[in-house]
Amino acid sequence: MIFRPLFDPVSSTYTYLLGDAASGEALLIDPVYEQVPRDLALLQELGLRLVATLDTHVHADHVTGAWRLQQRCGSRIAVSAASGAAPLDLPLQHGDRVTFGSRHLDVRATPGHTGGCMTYVLDDQRMAFTGDALLIRGCGRTDFQGGSPQQLFQSVHGQILNLPDGCLLYPGHDYRGVTVSSVAEERRFNPRLGGDVNLTDFTGYMQALHLPHPRQMAQAVPANLRCGRPEGDAEPDAQPTWAPLTLRFSGVWEIEPMALLEHAAAVQIVDVREAAEFIDPLGHLSGAQLVPLSQLMDRLDTLDRSRPVVTVCRSGARSAQASLLLAKAGFGQVANLAGGLLRWRIEGLPVAPGSA
Repeated sequence: MIFRPLFDPVSSTYTYLLGDAASGEALLIDPVYEQVPRDLALLQELGLRLVATLDTHVHADHVTGAWRLQQRCGSRIAVSAASGAAPLDLPLQHGDRVTFGSRHLDVRATPGHTGGCMTYVLDDQRMAFTGDALLIRGCGRTDFQGGSPQQLFQSVHGQILNLPDGCLLYPGHDYRGVTVSSVAEERRFNPRLGGDVNLTDFTGYMQALHLPHPRQMAQAVPANLRCGRPEGDAEPDAQPTWAPLTLRFSGVWEIEPMALLEHAAAVQIVDVREAAEFIDPLGHLSGAQLVPLSQLMDRLDTLDRSRPVVTVCRSGARSAQASLLLAKAGFGQVANLAGGLLRWRIEGLPVAPGSA
């Protein structure tokens, strides 16, 4: 099985990718709207086909990427039927099973943080994805969206902490950078729900929290009740239109050699190698401007911000870094030549006159 935990730093949300290597089918748990390009890039690089997205609940601190992913790759949207979210392809009930290839997740209803919380347990019970019902050494709040401390206490003890001791627990969030716990750890060390804490202790603890509402709540909850579908179906298109590009999981947009050859007249080609390399036997591209990576940030004023920029080097490594630096400096149309000049020459494409 392929497993990748992903993180959204704005909302401290964990997204989990699970894939069956044999079939190429994959699931995403709790995708984040703004991180969809990242998730699609990872799926592409790993050769996986997204069959479904599963949200653990209707989130109040970020907007789900479920609808956006469905538009891009046809994945089914799965959320608790009790959540009130719509439209759903898979309205989940306690005891349901969501398959991906030869693997599956068992669905356990764990309400209490919200009225529609779900925990997803891997078929061999080695992993469980608890959303906000059980956090690492904590739990989700219970003071809105149908929350109930009594219900959450029963959910955690009856559906999560009764899993095998070694079952790894992956939460929906962590605000300290902790990534994983286990049933045995939480049963022993969780200060809200572990040890000798009883229902009276827990209820008193939760009622005394007095937390402010999440900052994005007014926007996130209505959007998530629509499964992340924007009002008016207006999705911002993050795909550049000036050339056919591919977004890599590293965050770098890449252009293939043949595509650059076809669009060369409309772009600025910036070679970021050192001066001696520019005239070495590998050659350089016709019309390329030499701006060594070591000088790039000091020579930004030599580039036209209104025109697309394609960065080039020997293998694509230095130019990938250059493209990221240019993007951070405010250049809105930047791509890296995939594979660099080595790929360009292997594909038999022309270099500047005078190059070997």
